[in-house]
Amino acid sequence: MSAPGGQRKPVVLLRPVPGDSVIHQLWAGTKLLSVAVIGIMLTFYPGWVPIGFTAVLVLVVARLARIPRGVVPTIPWWMWLLVAFGALTATFAGGSPEFDVGSMTIGLGGLLNFLRITALSIVLLGLGALVSWTTNVADIAPAVATLGRPLGVFRIPVHDWAVTIALALRAFPMLIDEFRTLYAARRLRPRERPDTFRARHRQRVSGVVDLIAAAVTVALRRGDEMGDAITARGGTGQFSAAESKPRRLDWVAFAVLAVVCGTALALELTVLGTSLPRRRG
Repeated sequence: MSAPGGQRKPVVLLRPVPGDSVIHQLWAGTKLLSVAVIGIMLTFYPGWVPIGFTAVLVLVVARLARIPRGVVPTIPWWMWLLVAFGALTATFAGGSPEFDVGSMTIGLGGLLNFLRITALSIVLLGLGALVSWTTNVADIAPAVATLGRPLGVFRIPVHDWAVTIALALRAFPMLIDEFRTLYAARRLRPRERPDTFRARHRQRVSGVVDLIAAAVTVALRRGDEMGDAITARGGTGQFSAAESKPRRLDWVAFAVLAVVCGTALALELTVLGTSLPRRRG
């Protein structure tokens, strides 16, 4: 599934990868709760040990789900340039550990912090991508309604939230495809290149305005069609009406998640944990 001829692979999100693995069979609420638990853990303890454990968990889950390499998007060259520039500027912050090069003292604390934040971002993106690649969009709204059912005691509109999430997840891939089609059609349209810079600037602004107007029109048309389809199928109540609850496999997943998070926190707070780097006075 690699891109032919070195062509860039686009981002594939909100579209599950076909398969029938144990990860695909998990309840959508299990995946959402797992991402929430890991996110909370990494928020309060963003150390190398929790990040490493989470990265290993992401790789193992991707292997179990049989996620092909072709779904991983191509990273543009300018992104690597930005990462390298960020690493260079973070190195100037100094901090321990430090080492001497001749008469200079170079601290790697800033660089290590930048690499840790970068690794944390990649791990979180990987978690979100796994949920997207292994979960049917139609299963998310019932799972959200089930998870938020206890909040109904406080008169929180959980059902409306679930319907909103379902509509957003269904419309997002569709609108992305429409925008790509509009952009491709605009690039294929023949245009005359003006002679002056001011005329070229006006043409560019006019093209952007036309593209935005066309995108708004397409979004309104798609929204009207989706509303008619929802009405024909019984209204928005059908989004969260499906039965959605954890099964035995989900409790096994919760147990594995508890072991991974517990081990990571225990090692971070005792043996392998490191304190924040301090500057040399």
